Order: sequence, then structure tokens, then C-alpha cells
Amino acid sequence: MKTKAHTRYRNAHNEIVPGVTTIVGKLDDGKSNALASKANELGLQNIVSSKLWNNLAEIGTLSHALVMDYFKSEETDTSDYSEEQIDKAENSHLSWLEWVKDKKIEPIGIELALVSEEHQFGGCIDFFGKIDDYLILADYKTGGIYREHYIQLCGYYGLLRENGYPLPKKGLILGIPRTPDEKFQEVYYTEFERGWQIFLHLREVYDLLKGVK
Repeated sequence: MKTKAHTRYRNAHNEIVPGVTTIVGKLDDGKSNALASKANELGLQNIVSSKLWNNLAEIGTLSHALVMDYFKSEETDTSDYSEEQIDKAENSHLSWLEWVKDKKIEPIGIELALVSEEHQFGGCIDFFGKIDDYLILADYKTGGIYREHYIQLCGYYGLLRENGYPLPKKGLILGIPRTPDEKFQEVYYTEFERGWQIFLHLREVYDLLKGVK
């Protein structure tokens, strides 16, 4: 199965530094509890949760690629996906196209990869630009929106600030459904500093954990 490869970020000395999602992954937050509860529910129905989630992850990866390629005016490579996955990802994409059709969108950066030399981490921003004349930092998610996604967004905000970009007025996490039981979610944020401070603490935790076996 085709999966999205993790981007490797390198600092000015060509040394590999951790990514935003890897750092935020050190936070044991509500998402893990929700997944554990769902796994138990599926197990009672004799459904192997790992197989189900791997399939949903593939659909999510393709859905994300369809959005990114829309902005880049590129045709998405679907050759490594099953017919069912392509069909569900395209249905997912239709819900995003419905959301975007009445909006004025002016991208500044799509899949914008940046590195912080001060704090030694990198990240790839899904979308940075104007939506209806507001400067927006946006991240696209499938599978629900959790508190950690806000902290991830704040990590990207820090990257924009350090690298001299104009600062967004709003942050946006867009939850794109993959299945009929999932709903389209649009969550905006206007305060980044609290999440940025949490992210910096997680950055320290990441280094501290490397010394613990």
C-alpha cells in the first residue's frame, strides 16, 4: 500500500531535526484514549481494528493528496490504491470541493517545508495564504480533530514567524470526512501563543526522552 513518507528536515549544518508531528506525538492526549475506546468497540464486533484503520489511513492519505494536487494543478497518482479506496477518497474530495467553491483562495505556500534553526525542528505546512481576504494558516485532517492538532498548528505558526513570513490572522483545521459516519469540520483559532508554549515544552521532552531506555 502507498503511504505518505515522512519528510526529513535538515538544519543549516545538514543535520536531521525532528518534525512538528513527531514532536507533538509525544503528547499522550485525547486521541489515544478515543482510539483505544474505538478499538475495544470494534473488537466486540469481531472487527480487526488495525486492518480497518490502515485502510482508512490510506483513504486519508489519498484524500489529502487530492487537496494538495488541486492547488498545484497536478493530477494525483492513484495507481497504488484499490478501487474502493479511490472511490472513497474521491467522495471525500467532493466534500472539500463543496466547501471551497464559494471561497476566494490565494495560496502563498502549499506543502511549505520550513526549519527552525533556533529550536531545531522542521515542519511541512499544508496551506498558508489568503481565504476570503484573511491570512490563514491551515492544516487538513481526516479522522477527526483533536487538541494535539491545535498544538501542531502552533508549531507551524512558530516556523512562519522565525522564517520571516507575515503572520496569519487565523489558524484553520479542516476535518475532511472519509466515510458517511464522519462529518465535515471547520475549526478556527485566533490565539497561537499558548499552543506555541506547549509545543516548545514538547520539543524539550523529545530531547529528554532520547536519554531514557
